[in-house]
Amino acid sequence: MVYPQRGHRILPTVPGVLLIGLALGIGTAAYNSSSNILFITLSLLLACLILSGVLSWINLRGVTWRLRVPGPLRVGHDATVALELRNGKTFLPTYGLWFELTARAIDVVVQQRAESTVTGRGIDVREMLAKAEAGVTRGQLMLRERLEPEGEARLEWGCRPEKRGLMRVDLAGVGSLFPFGFLKKEIGTELWSETVVWPAPVEYRRNAVLSPRRPAGGERVARAGTAGDLHALRRYAAGDSHRLIHWKASARTRTLLVRQFAAESAEGYSLWLRTDAAVWTRPEQFELLVSFCATLAEDLFRAGRLIGVAINDEAPRAVRRVHDMEAFLDRLAVVRPVESEVRKAKDGEGAAVPDEGRGRKNVLVFAPDGARGVAAYVDGQKAASA
Repeated sequence: MVYPQRGHRILPTVPGVLLIGLALGIGTAAYNSSSNILFITLSLLLACLILSGVLSWINLRGVTWRLRVPGPLRVGHDATVALELRNGKTFLPTYGLWFELTARAIDVVVQQRAESTVTGRGIDVREMLAKAEAGVTRGQLMLRERLEPEGEARLEWGCRPEKRGLMRVDLAGVGSLFPFGFLKKEIGTELWSETVVWPAPVEYRRNAVLSPRRPAGGERVARAGTAGDLHALRRYAAGDSHRLIHWKASARTRTLLVRQFAAESAEGYSLWLRTDAAVWTRPEQFELLVSFCATLAEDLFRAGRLIGVAINDEAPRAVRRVHDMEAFLDRLAVVRPVESEVRKAKDGEGAAVPDEGRGRKNVLVFAPDGARGVAAYVDGQKAASA
C-alpha cells in the first residue's frame, strides 16, 4: 500500500476531488477559527479517503484471473473470449471489478529508423495514432455480482475478427471504484493470448470440370476412405466421427478404435497456391484469393477428394486427416504476396492461365479473373471462380 507496484494507479474521481476540496476548505477554516468541531469534521473526511484506499486494496488482494481465447477463429464470425476469475481470500468477498480487453491483429513489423517528431520529415503523429487505433477492438467486462470467498466466476466477451492472421487479445487493465467511489483503483496487467484467424468462407461458382467422376463398375482401391468395404481398424484421432468407433473392439483392447473403409477410386485434386506479388497487385483481390483457396480446400476435403496442398515453391503436403487440413488453414491465415518471376499464357477467353498448372494432372492453380475475381484452373480448364 505504501509503495504501489508498477502499473498500479489510484486516481480520484469527481466525488473524490470534491471531497478533497471540501477537506481543504474545512481544514483552512479549522486552523483559522481553532474550532474542535471543524477539526473533527476534517478528520472524518480524511478518514473516508484513507479507508476508501485501504478497502480498495483489500478488495483486489488475492483475486487471480485467466484469459481463455478459443482458436482458431474465422474472419467475420463471432468469437467468445472468456475471463476466469478466482477469489483467493478466505473470508472477504470481492465486489465491483471491471476488466478492459483489447483485440488487435498482429502484422509483420517492418524495421524503421527511429526519428524524432521534431527533426523527422513527413511525420504525421495524429495520422499514425489514428491508424494504429483503427485496428484495435476494445471491450469492457463488469463483475456485477459479488465474488464469494474462494469462489470462481466466468465472464465472456464477444468480438468479431475482421482480418485474417494472428490476433492478440490483451487484458489491458483491472479497475474498481469500491467501496465509496471516491478513488479509482487501476491495475495494469501483462496478460495476453494469441490465436490464429482463418480466412472467411466465400461463395464461388463451380464448373463441370470439378464435378465428381468415377469409373464405371465402382472400382475400389486399398486405401482409407468412406466406401462400404471395411479396410482396417486404427486408433481414434481427433476429428474422427463417433459413428466410426468400433465399440466391441474398443472394449476388448480398452482403446478407442475406429473403422476404416476402402475408398472408391474417385478422382482427387491437389491445390497449388501461388502468391506472386506481380500477379496479385490488388490487396482486396489477394484476400479473395486466400478465402477462395481455403473454401475450395475445405469443400474438397469434406468430399474426400483433396490429395495434397502446396504454397509457392514448397514441397506438396498430403492431406489425410483433419489435422492436416487445419495446418493448411493456419498457413493460409498468414500467407503474404512474395516477389518472384511470373509466366503467363493466354487461353481462348483471354484470361491468364498459369503455366505451372500445365502438364500436371489434377492440380488446381489460381489466377486473376478480371479486375476483382479469382478463377481456379485444372489441366488448363476453368474449374471454379469467385
